[in-house]
Amino acid sequence: MSRGSFGKWSGVIACAGAMLVVAGGAEVSATPLTPFRYEAQAQRHCPRDKVVWLDFGKGVYYRKGQKRYGQGFDGSFVCQNEARGSFYRRSLLGLR
Repeated sequence: MSRGSFGKWSGVIACAGAMLVVAGGAEVSATPLTPFRYEAQAQRHCPRDKVVWLDFGKGVYYRKGQKRYGQGFDGSFVCQNEARGSFYRRSLLGLR
């Protein structure tokens, strides 16, 4: 492949990659998180949902009764459905 033909193909590849990014971005949407400092604030925000402790650094949430619920400096109380909608996963640590 000559140097001139590579330039032509790199533009086509870049255009195809951009179309994939645009098409893929339309399918994925995260639920906005509303973080709270206190558990009671989060429960008032979502009275019909469970409140979980979201660990931003690890990308997991802990339910009430788990060892790390409400602990850590880089976390916050949020509604469980919001955490799931934002692609955070449930921690299995401390479940029996």
